[in-house]
Amino acid sequence: MQCPNCKSKDIGKIGTNQYYCWNCFIEMSLVKGRLSTHQVEEDGSLSSLDDLFEEEDLQVEM
Repeated sequence: MQCPNCKSKDIGKIGTNQYYCWNCFIEMSLVKGRLSTHQVEEDGSLSSLDDLFEEEDLQVEM
């Protein structure tokens, strides 16, 4: 798996189907072969970044 934002492969698993990019600091959730990307805000909440990517960038081959 690689980050759709920075293309890094420095991805850590933080939960069931949840990942974190240690290069650009975004959180990703994997659901049915598709990534949802989120930015972690200062208060700990998540803001969606999905609108910044093309649909094919968010597809993950299993």
